[in-house]
Amino acid sequence: MIDPHPIDSYRHQGLRNLLIRSIRQKGITDESVLMAMEKVPRHFFFDSSFLESAYEDKPFPIGAGQTISQPYTVAFQTELLRISKGEKVLEIGTGSGYQACILTEMGARVFTIERQKTLFDRTSKFLVQLGYTTIKTFYGDGYKGLEAFAPYDKIIVTAAAPYIPDLLLDQLRVDGILVIPVGEFDIQIMTTVRKISPESFEKKEHGAFRFVPMLGDRAKEK
Repeated sequence: MIDPHPIDSYRHQGLRNLLIRSIRQKGITDESVLMAMEKVPRHFFFDSSFLESAYEDKPFPIGAGQTISQPYTVAFQTELLRISKGEKVLEIGTGSGYQACILTEMGARVFTIERQKTLFDRTSKFLVQLGYTTIKTFYGDGYKGLEAFAPYDKIIVTAAAPYIPDLLLDQLRVDGILVIPVGEFDIQIMTTVRKISPESFEKKEHGAFRFVPMLGDRAKEK
């Protein structure tokens, strides 16, 4: 059970500092990303039985077949987004809410979609309890994006997509960036797509990662 009123102790802060140092040593150079990750206590998003695992640089199960991503992966994806304050960001895959909080701490206006109903219900409530009341949470199919609030300056997908959905590209503003892990099997290629014009895009690949699959209408309702 996640503690609805978690405490960020000196010990947790020390462990978080060590984690940030480790991520920096692995090549993350965007200080705004590292500062945001230092502000968000990762252990808040863990079941109280597993708090000792919160500051290991590893992914961890959060229920409903989903995971909270490895901290290095969170930092890597976030750095690729090149966030500026005030930008409108669409996140596909709310999960625990940790990534959305990082983006919010960087000054982004976050809209986030979750396809697992149990996670959506739990995380939406928990984010409010933590004080992240500006994050807009939605239950829906991430493949379809969130057209009502488009266009977005940046879009981040936090699950493995078998292809790059056209609807997400449509909802990206010109000169906006999509960050998405692409691949159907165990390994995905982290990919960025920059929208050059309404009809042209620049795609780059940034190495191999491992994510849980992105869900569409096949998701469980409970």
